[in-house]
Amino acid sequence: MVGRQLTGSLVSQRSLFLMPGVLLTIGLLTLWPVLGQASPGEVAFLLLDCVVLVGFGVARGASLRLTSTPDGLWQKGTGTTLLLWLLTIGIRIGGALVSQAIWPHNAVSEASLVFTIGVTIAAQSAMIYRRAQQLHIPLVAQRA
Repeated sequence: MVGRQLTGSLVSQRSLFLMPGVLLTIGLLTLWPVLGQASPGEVAFLLLDCVVLVGFGVARGASLRLTSTPDGLWQKGTGTTLLLWLLTIGIRIGGALVSQAIWPHNAVSEASLVFTIGVTIAAQSAMIYRRAQQLHIPLVAQRA
């Protein structure tokens, strides 16, 4: 996905929302059973992690070049997009390490990986969609 963004790709509604939807669904199914045993600190840390990752997702979505083609919306990443992806990955790894250091048997941190990836990709997709709407660039039509 990152490579496709950096080299450029057409954007459809499916490409914007299918992957984050699947990741969020799987993530919630994995995370939900352990939330009942989580301490308030673990839950607060997860929420903080999500807020930060939403911010990075929005920033990545804003950093992409969006252009209109005869087929529809085209996205292409910039150097800033790559830097933001590297920072997102670093923040996620750092957050997991800090969480594990504070709560050594933190099931929430382990169970939240897929969910938090879904959160940041969903935020990025929402920003791309918003920008496309503001620029009046239609998404690529799905082929049957």
